[in-house]
Amino acid sequence: MATKMHKGRGAVSRLPGRFETRQIDSLPVDGAEDKAPETVLRAMLARKIISHNNSPDVPFDRSINPYQGCEHGCVYCYARPSHSYLDLSPGLDFETQIFYKPNAVQSLIAEWEKPGYSCQPITIGANTDPYQPAEKKLKITRGLLETFLQFRHPVSLISKGALMTRDLDLLAELASKNLVSVAISIPTMNADLKRILEPRVPAAEARYRLMQDLSAAGIPVSLLLAPVIPALNDSEIEAIVRRSADCGIGHASWILLRLPHELKQIFTEWLETHVPERAAHVMSLLREASGGRDYDNRFGIRQRGRGAYAAMLDSRFNAICRKLNLNPSPSRQKLDTSLFISPGQRQMALGFD
Repeated sequence: MATKMHKGRGAVSRLPGRFETRQIDSLPVDGAEDKAPETVLRAMLARKIISHNNSPDVPFDRSINPYQGCEHGCVYCYARPSHSYLDLSPGLDFETQIFYKPNAVQSLIAEWEKPGYSCQPITIGANTDPYQPAEKKLKITRGLLETFLQFRHPVSLISKGALMTRDLDLLAELASKNLVSVAISIPTMNADLKRILEPRVPAAEARYRLMQDLSAAGIPVSLLLAPVIPALNDSEIEAIVRRSADCGIGHASWILLRLPHELKQIFTEWLETHVPERAAHVMSLLREASGGRDYDNRFGIRQRGRGAYAAMLDSRFNAICRKLNLNPSPSRQKLDTSLFISPGQRQMALGFD
């Protein structure tokens, strides 16, 4: 497949999805392959906004993704293969064809109103970033946070987006009631590597300032060092954790690069385009940590790998966390579920005012 790097884009091709039944609408024609692909936003009504999982190596069992696809363009993103379900490319389409859920708040309230709903913390941003560029205009994530605060429901956030500072008012109020925790993802402090690895993500320094702002506002914040990529950013483990600790985090975790489905070819194309001299070594170490395969998707292995190389990474990470008095376990702060007021109860209370 022909590959071409575009400024501000991570993937270097429109690799067809594994379920493709027709030619992808956004394939380039008439020389358009020489032009940087533009971002297209599309509304997608959510039938059910809360996703559930039973993964033993994920520290939450329910999540919300306000967006499908992500303009940040992180070439390593394990959510890329989800675009195949839309008959779109997990490559360039994933970062240019962005779907947003305008009814996210209404759908969330509807789920909370169901009889027997059990309040447990919900994570926003488990797959795609809730603070990607479209959020500045659409404010779907902010609307969700307002709803979590209104009904006193606990929520966790995972993001790379410095736009989160806009919502410090809501996050601080949620934190005052022990209803929120935040994880900020930083895989590299190398500006040149970041530019090609996660092209539309704010610089590492902007994310460190976000950590400082969150911590200063009393909001529990942690570091997610992810993904660790062999022979590319693995040398930065100690520096990233140390700098994050200086910014007030209380917890840190790490995840090894994962290559499910089409992501293997997308990432391999990226390696061969941007760092061809390291490509074979990167994949060799990754296979060493995956039992000879490019990716081992089994629970307990997919996040951290196995074997001598993976054990060495984990040992280094745990050592620097111990030195800095950080909690390196995958657990999260226990948020308060006792304050939740279901929408139906709230309406009944208002009726007696």
